[in-house]
Amino acid sequence: MTTKLYFLPGIMCNEKLWEKLFSNFDEKFELITLDIPLKNSFDEMADILNEIIPDKKINLIGFSLGGYLASYFACKYTHRVNKLFLMGSSSCALSKEEIVKRKKVIDIQDQFSFKGLSRKKIQSLLCLENQNNEELIHTIGQMYKELGKEVFKIQLGATLYRDDLLEKLSILPIYKVAIYSSDDRLVNKEWIKAFSKRSINTKFITFESASHMLPLEKPFEIAQEIKKWIKEKNG
Repeated sequence: MTTKLYFLPGIMCNEKLWEKLFSNFDEKFELITLDIPLKNSFDEMADILNEIIPDKKINLIGFSLGGYLASYFACKYTHRVNKLFLMGSSSCALSKEEIVKRKKVIDIQDQFSFKGLSRKKIQSLLCLENQNNEELIHTIGQMYKELGKEVFKIQLGATLYRDDLLEKLSILPIYKVAIYSSDDRLVNKEWIKAFSKRSINTKFITFESASHMLPLEKPFEIAQEIKKWIKEKNG
């Protein structure tokens, strides 16, 4: 009997995000990739996932934006989730400054042709030792190009206004693993600190790194932690 694992990607990520990670699993696992539904709110996205996922209870894994959506889904449809594994994700609301910044980015897309991420921006997502890794840089850039401007606008716009899930997520009775890089600039460190103090039945794992793209940069390590998470009953 195989163990099913459901995966939710980050913003502007497709199946390329998982290729290195999936190579570390054997036939004992069925690896199922989900897309972030192109809807206008997390509530609608969670409803779509509830409709399309056939299994009654799932092992759900989310990276970055997918980590927030996985958390939102688990809070709304707790009876549908067996275990929750979060990578590089802090399930908090965006600051007013960040919302304004992202709105400007969305507006710019209608004025200029979509060019995806600059090399400098991609490098900022990687740990220091990988910032000149041409394979990784190409993979991240290619995902943006393949998904394109319209998906970018929808994903960024739909995720501007989000609830802080600290209280709901902390008291979820399901077993959770939260894994982060210590110097990931896209993770809200204060939120993580509060979550680690309040959350029940949760295991926290920290890499001493600046890596955000964990499935691409630490595929073996992440795979090992996922396998442990499946075997563990609690933290």
